Amino acid sequence: MTQTIRTVRLVDDDPDLLMALSQSLKLAGFAVEPFGSGAEALIGLGPDYPGIVLSDVRMPGMDGMDLFGRLNALDPDLPVILLTGHADVPMAVAALKRGAYDFLSKPVGTDQLAAALNRACQSRALVIENRALRRQQQEALAQDTRLIGHSAIMQNLRDSIERLAAAGGDLLLVGPGGSGKESVAHALHRQGPRRTRAFVHVACAALDETRFEAEFLGLDPSGRQARSAGRLEKAHRGTLYLDEIDLLSPGLQARLMGLIEAGEFWPAGAAAPRPLDLCIIASTRRDLQPLVREGLFRGDLYYRLAGVVLTLPPLRDRREDIPELFRHFLLEACTRLDIAPPVIPAAVSARLAAHDWPGNLRELRRFAEAHALGMTALDRVAEPAPEDGGRGLSEMVAEYEADLIREALRLEQGNASRALARLRLPRKTFYDKLTRHGIRPADFRAGAPAED
Repeated sequence: MTQTIRTVRLVDDDPDLLMALSQSLKLAGFAVEPFGSGAEALIGLGPDYPGIVLSDVRMPGMDGMDLFGRLNALDPDLPVILLTGHADVPMAVAALKRGAYDFLSKPVGTDQLAAALNRACQSRALVIENRALRRQQQEALAQDTRLIGHSAIMQNLRDSIERLAAAGGDLLLVGPGGSGKESVAHALHRQGPRRTRAFVHVACAALDETRFEAEFLGLDPSGRQARSAGRLEKAHRGTLYLDEIDLLSPGLQARLMGLIEAGEFWPAGAAAPRPLDLCIIASTRRDLQPLVREGLFRGDLYYRLAGVVLTLPPLRDRREDIPELFRHFLLEACTRLDIAPPVIPAAVSARLAAHDWPGNLRELRRFAEAHALGMTALDRVAEPAPEDGGRGLSEMVAEYEADLIREALRLEQGNASRALARLRLPRKTFYDKLTRHGIRPADFRAGAPAED
């Protein structure tokens, strides 16, 4: 839902008028930031300023037009409303052509001014929300780990995404939980003709029937509160992603299908319908055809979405990608935690190879994060399928133990006393393990001899 913006940066060089107008706007429900000059009003403003600007035009030094020029260079999408006591039509036309949001002549009634400010605040809220969505999409692109991999399955998936994105039609994504359906939906949007428009994510499992109209069509203004845009308005000419659509109740399926088929919608408070142009991507973990036969899922909605079905594989079907994905998740976690990447011992590699990963990428990510924190549980490390000449669990655990000892000695620069303290081992046990694994602390010393 669009965030509420009610902040107005008010600029007027007349202290009495500044105070009077500030009080009127506060009574109208706005948060007012008063400034006596354009130069002062510029302080602290940035591209993500969560408010709008209302400025007098006739001011000494930096007048309203100069201030608008500076603001427009800073953020062309920042709504600036100009006030003047002079009926200067050419100035008004010039300001509007340059991108001013509105131009009002003094004296202006409180209701008229509040209505203009409400419209500007609503416009600003949509701009900020769309920017946040674009940032999320860029972050998703930078961290699009679910499309990592060189297996034949992933190469075919990337080829399919490229072809389907160019076509730009509705489609259905089918795959187990954690298989990357949302990332594929983002990839389809980014590579398609609607990439410059919004990608609106709808978690169908969380939809409430009592809130459906408000969520999708928006909220009517309440008093002087600005109208809140619904998801359809935000997704118009963009992509609507319906996540886990099989969890949508039959009643909501019917209402959603009606909105989609109509090709238009009535925003809250509107006097006329508006056209609706959507690309719809839906996802599900289940085969929807049995649900259609059992009357649990609407056939018309299914056939609208299932013209193209893209199936995502579970992680166990592309095992050759698992080591690369694990390393990526591990480095991602270490970067976020600002720690050095740990070694990947044989026991962890064995688990990567042997485990079926029922939680798919979500489970693999958690495992990598646990390893980054040094919390990988040995009792969770699975033994690989037996092969001729393969190592058993005891051999892999021994190798893992040796790796941990070597790592402790490396961190302590060969100081055995500190290494055994780090590992919380008795001295005799520690030295027995050194002998068993053929490890010499001297090999890890840097310069001066260690204190044994």
